[in-house]
Amino acid sequence: MSYVNDVYQQLVARNPGEVEFHQAALEVLQALEKVVEANPEMQKAGLLERLVEPERQIMFRVPWVDDQGRTQVNRGFRVQFNSAIGPYKGGLRLHPSVNLGIIKFLGFEQIFKNSLTGLPIGGGKGGSDFDPKGKSDREIMAFCQSFMTELYRHVGANMDVPAGDIGVGAREIGFLYGQYKRITGQYEGVLTGKGIPYGGSLARKEATGFGLVYFAQEMLKSKGDSFKGKKVAISGAGNVAIYAAEKATELGATVVTMSDSTGWIYDANGIDLPAIHEIKEVRRARLSEYAAGHPKAEYHEGRGVWSVKCDIALPCATQNELNGDDAKQLIANGCQLVAEGANMPSTPEAIDAFLNNGVFFGPAKAANAGGVAVSALEMSQNSLRLSWSFEEVDERLKGIMSGIYERASSAAKRYGMEGNLVAGANIAGFEKVAAAMMAQGIV
Repeated sequence: MSYVNDVYQQLVARNPGEVEFHQAALEVLQALEKVVEANPEMQKAGLLERLVEPERQIMFRVPWVDDQGRTQVNRGFRVQFNSAIGPYKGGLRLHPSVNLGIIKFLGFEQIFKNSLTGLPIGGGKGGSDFDPKGKSDREIMAFCQSFMTELYRHVGANMDVPAGDIGVGAREIGFLYGQYKRITGQYEGVLTGKGIPYGGSLARKEATGFGLVYFAQEMLKSKGDSFKGKKVAISGAGNVAIYAAEKATELGATVVTMSDSTGWIYDANGIDLPAIHEIKEVRRARLSEYAAGHPKAEYHEGRGVWSVKCDIALPCATQNELNGDDAKQLIANGCQLVAEGANMPSTPEAIDAFLNNGVFFGPAKAANAGGVAVSALEMSQNSLRLSWSFEEVDERLKGIMSGIYERASSAAKRYGMEGNLVAGANIAGFEKVAAAMMAQGIV
């Protein structure tokens, strides 16, 4: 049995039931087999065993009072996975599906994603099974203040810097930051995704979606192609999906689909983005409202985005949303390129189908790193007490995404897997972290 397989079997035995974490770890470990074979000192140092075990796992009670005066209790998490190259960095997710296994999968992915940016940030993730949907602003504030009353002990500008994720936007970050400042008396860059008046970065809201398209643009460039004239299918209707659609449209593509948790829309003429902004960002309503104002558009309940003919697919909703059958439909319909905007949105079966059928595939840890990249730029601005223009941040983001593509592509080629960005991203992200861990001894 190989060293990599030993580590994976041990991980599964020690973390029963955490299927998302198992999935994320298996993908990374399989990609690293050739790397550790070429570097036997890594096995002697137990490098992989340490890599897959979080440095710290924090789980806590979050009591709060709803608008009816009833006490509610949720569970909070922060997994500080790896700090070899910098302070822990990763978002907070508020969603009923959140559990320790999901937070661990997200935190593990974050190690390599953050490393790929070239910036000095380690990997972590957090969140709660609290559902912000349907809650009043006062209830959201009550939850966030209670959550931060425990979390503040474990975070700091040079220790752990959380950000937003699903269910955590500017409103939630504001409440969390206010409570941190109230408790500690410190005005520091402890959270990213902050509002512009109190230390936020311009282009942060757009960063993950823009970064995804910049990465896909590098993929297309390598084939002598571009977004111009392409039909693009996008899932999701949050920040990532909206701003990916905006940038793809700007580059000459026609975005024909978007989705939310209840259904999806198809608009052959191209999605009306101002209408989407109004529905999802201003009124926080359902996509079903889109069809009412756009008689030529179709609204469908449930899932089905990937049944539409497209040249490019950008899954931007949630983990494992694109399965093997979806991949077969995309391939049959002539899809040429898939780049992941969400965290691990494609199942292993879907990824295998893409790689085996010549679909150029950009994995999440590379393609959706734009958000954390600009979060790290926000940290830099906070430390320097500076504020960069939107154009300056956007230009840095383009450079970072181009660098990520180059690192992933080069690593794949170096190990005889040219064009396999899944393997390349895992290897390139790992090499920097591994070098730092080896240099720092057994810690």
